Amino acid sequence: MSSSTEPSTPRELIAAGFQELERAQKFLADPQLKNLDAAALTRTLHDAPDADQALLLLIRLLERAPQVKELFDVAEDSGYSRAVPLVRLLGASQALAEFLIRHPDQVEILFEDDLGNRDASARWPSEVELRRILMSAVQAEAEGEDPVADLSEEFTAKDAGGALRIAYRRELTRVALRDLTAPDPQDFLPTVARQLADLASAAIDAALAVSRAQLIERRPEAGGIELTVIGMGKCGAAELNYISDVDVVFAHRAPEDFDSAEAGDLAGALASGMAKVIMASDGEPALWEIDANLRPEGRDGPLSRTVDSHREYYRRWAAGWEFQALLKARPIAGNRALGEEYMAAMGPLVWQAAAREGFVQDVQAMRRRVFANIPHRTADREIKLGRGGLRDIEFTVQLLQLVHGRVDEALRIRDTLSAIEALGAGEYVSSKDQEAMSRCYRQLRLYEHRIQMADMRRTHLMPEKDSALRALAHAIRAPGQTRRSGPQDVRTDWQRVAREVSSFHETIFYRPLLSTTAVLSDAEVRLSAAAVADRLTALGFRDADGALRHIEALTAGVSRKATLQKRILPMMLGWFAEGVDPDHGLLAFRRLSESLGSSPWYLTMLRDSSVAAERLCQLLTSSRFISDVLEHLPESAKWLGDDESLAPRSFETLWTEMKSALHRHEGASHTAVRLARLIRQREQLRIAIADSCGVRDQQKVGAALSDVDRVTTLGALRVAEEEVFEAEGRLVDFLVIAMGRQGGREISYGSDMDAMFVHRPVPNADKSAADRQAQKLAQRLTQLLSKPVKPAIRGEFALQLDADLRPEGKKGPLSRSLESYEEYYRRWMDVWERQALLRARPVAGSDWLAVDFMELVDDVRYGSPPSHQQLTEIRRIKARVEAERLPRGADSSRHVKLGRGGLSDVEWLVQLYQLQHGHDHGLLRGTNTLQVLNGLVDTGLMSPKDAQILAEAWKLCTKVRSGIMIWSAKTADVLPSSRRDLEAVSRWCGFEPGNASEFEDYYLRTTRRARQVFEQHFYSSD
Repeated sequence: MSSSTEPSTPRELIAAGFQELERAQKFLADPQLKNLDAAALTRTLHDAPDADQALLLLIRLLERAPQVKELFDVAEDSGYSRAVPLVRLLGASQALAEFLIRHPDQVEILFEDDLGNRDASARWPSEVELRRILMSAVQAEAEGEDPVADLSEEFTAKDAGGALRIAYRRELTRVALRDLTAPDPQDFLPTVARQLADLASAAIDAALAVSRAQLIERRPEAGGIELTVIGMGKCGAAELNYISDVDVVFAHRAPEDFDSAEAGDLAGALASGMAKVIMASDGEPALWEIDANLRPEGRDGPLSRTVDSHREYYRRWAAGWEFQALLKARPIAGNRALGEEYMAAMGPLVWQAAAREGFVQDVQAMRRRVFANIPHRTADREIKLGRGGLRDIEFTVQLLQLVHGRVDEALRIRDTLSAIEALGAGEYVSSKDQEAMSRCYRQLRLYEHRIQMADMRRTHLMPEKDSALRALAHAIRAPGQTRRSGPQDVRTDWQRVAREVSSFHETIFYRPLLSTTAVLSDAEVRLSAAAVADRLTALGFRDADGALRHIEALTAGVSRKATLQKRILPMMLGWFAEGVDPDHGLLAFRRLSESLGSSPWYLTMLRDSSVAAERLCQLLTSSRFISDVLEHLPESAKWLGDDESLAPRSFETLWTEMKSALHRHEGASHTAVRLARLIRQREQLRIAIADSCGVRDQQKVGAALSDVDRVTTLGALRVAEEEVFEAEGRLVDFLVIAMGRQGGREISYGSDMDAMFVHRPVPNADKSAADRQAQKLAQRLTQLLSKPVKPAIRGEFALQLDADLRPEGKKGPLSRSLESYEEYYRRWMDVWERQALLRARPVAGSDWLAVDFMELVDDVRYGSPPSHQQLTEIRRIKARVEAERLPRGADSSRHVKLGRGGLSDVEWLVQLYQLQHGHDHGLLRGTNTLQVLNGLVDTGLMSPKDAQILAEAWKLCTKVRSGIMIWSAKTADVLPSSRRDLEAVSRWCGFEPGNASEFEDYYLRTTRRARQVFEQHFYSSD
């Protein structure tokens, strides 16, 4: 052992990676380092990921284990070569260094001859040897099927647990030493991961031997219970991390004469006892957590089941992600014969489940939930769960296995790297993509290993501090590097890998779908037609052959259009697959592309704007209403990439455009009306797209749709007046009054217009002639708005005028004079007609007549409160509506208009309060339901809580009504029951994909609460 009294220079210390130079010089002079060559030691510490940490821990270790100094016997030009594994360990893992300091008798592993040998992996303990080593630690025989630890007063369960955890950490330290000195850490990673999984399996087996000994001592009959431990996740796949929860599932078998409940209790006791040994911290800290939450029914289910019970659960109740989890399942401890029986029963179920309808969608939904649950504050540091992380690679690989492994057994492989290799060998991914996935996966796993190794703490977050990043940068490289990397090097490399990984799912899963039809490069994988069909079916396409025909039509040829389609279609296929109806989405996209394919802006927009492309896919797969109209107004697709184009257009702007169109075609009534209705169709589409993209809230949507209908009615009335007045001269002032939800400016897509018509003869006009002209205007206006035009407006939902709320209903004249209305309301009005006037609003016609008529209406609707007899009549009519107008066989809990807690309940209650208190409270004088609800709170007539319950139900029912129309292009008032229809409506209402059942529960709960509030107020208020 040579020595040098010359201290290392600052330059040498900096070159070695020290950050605190004065502290380093002081430590290098520590008595524990006496007789060591300071310069050689400094050169040796160059290999330590954190030289400052390594030097301090070396001094502390020498205090406890002086024999370690033998590693520093011979100084070479590069330093103390025998000590390199040690300084690598000290600089990379404080936790494992503390283990050696805590147990100096374990430093013998630092002197093993093969440490640092480039072929050291070949001499590592096998799975069997590791099991023997750890069984020996708890004094159990490793050869038996169900070993029992030899416990006694001298060697208690506590002693056995401590000995097991010490033996485990000794083997773990041995793994780390070889890992940190590997010439190519990425190439070495699969060996390390497999060794860590084998070590964890052996620890569980040994802990089970201790648990069995304890249980048999208390309950001797437990000796007849066979228990197998099935490893899941990374342990099952033999690709474990340094520190990780170990996911397990338990299965047991008991003699035939055993009571099944008692057997389950004993098996559960064995399993929980094993976990306690692993997670105890007496004398030696706990190892890691045993996580059994992947078992059937999760935390609510029994800890252990028989194999038959497992099989029955997976056959009848398991969700898609539970079958996906079985991909990694492997017996790791306990009774091996029982473990093989479990695998024989469960293995085939994975591949049968992969063929179920919606399986891949369920798996994708689980992935989205993982993304959604990542804490925002750490999302940009996630190596495992974030975008571009390990889960992205694992998800893509497992999805390909699930889709193609049903027919290709070569893909039924547990660990990720071997599965990637098998996918390449089977030509499901190209050799280029195979290499990229493998490289990125190894790189990310290496980051994960080194970060966890530092403190032996379960984490998947990239460090924030420069000191930790600097250590990580050196830890991921092999020893002997001449230049140390800096923090920015790690950040740059990681971000590059994350970007590359983010593109894998599109590149590897979707692009090959074009391989049967498109001309791909030689480097790209080509799938058979059957393999493409398998992928399309798994993604949710019901007609895989039809989808293939659409892909062929879109990508065939060498034109610019085909070239751009080949570039953007793989990405879009992924978005189509996430939609509710991928088949319709792809068909609609083909039709739109055929209409716009020659337009230079269309494909360029989709290529350059991922926002526009994703929006288009979402719209086409989730809305027949939008896709049908978009097919006939293809130029409107421009709006998808420009939020300003989707912004609300004011009534004034629309009316200016309408007047200009009518002026240009004055005298050509059919052309003018057709233009007016085209403007309405265009604006409905704009509103629907904006609504779908989240650009407008619900109240603004209802108001915007009402404004569009009003503008259209104004335009049609102007045309009707031109026609009638040209033939007869002007005999009347005419007015259109919107009623119902149109009056409240709270309509949905496809709503008709409840209306009343009012007229007043002009001076010197004959009253009878004026009345006849008013009837003609009303009839002609209704025809112009709803009857077919030529050329036909394809995809139009024409505005229907419904005048049934007029005095005397269908028996009365379409239009009445102002004096006739006044006389009718004074002498014959029923209370329901007064109620209907609460939402009356002028929308088209004479402004002066509107002022006079609304003065009359206000006197009527906000007059004296109704009598007791009238209130009773209102309640009777409401009950009659519920009993008679609800469709036969309809479930009242699902009818959004007339059902329990639906629109009718909320609106009738609000209107009852208006009739009773509108005379005294100006805040209740309005046509908008939510506005009046707020007024009820402000006037103290209703509690904020009750108003909130009613408002929530009203907005939800309105949203559901719109969602049904948007999804199906059909008006309906019943919450769908079919899975796909309900899924579409739930997404429209803001629920995440795959949460239709949760949405259904939310709807039923919300309307039930609203009904309770309705009954409390409606039937008790006089």
